[in-house]
Amino acid sequence: MSTFSIFLVLITIVCFLLIVVIMVQNPKGGGLSSTLGGSQMMGGVQKTTDFLDKSTWTLATILIALILLSTLSFTGSLSDNDSKIIDTKTSTAPVAPVQNTPAVPNPAK
Repeated sequence: MSTFSIFLVLITIVCFLLIVVIMVQNPKGGGLSSTLGGSQMMGGVQKTTDFLDKSTWTLATILIALILLSTLSFTGSLSDNDSKIIDTKTSTAPVAPVQNTPAVPNPAK
């Protein structure tokens, strides 16, 4: 398994976790915070909101770091050395035969 494949699996897992954490949040106060009850629950609503907020930022930072690191490990079929635009092979174009035509003298005026 290549390094890029490992990064791809990790990025997929982090994306899934980030989607779950974002879907649990509700900016209007009706998400997981209201389901857990009031401040009688362990930690309270504010702790749940803080945890979800911190986990969102942490997962987003991890996702960006994994994406940047995966670009460093990427060695695809088209690397910088194998350009499709610039042909690195030395090809010789067919040369047209040179015809010897006499030069036309310039008439003197």
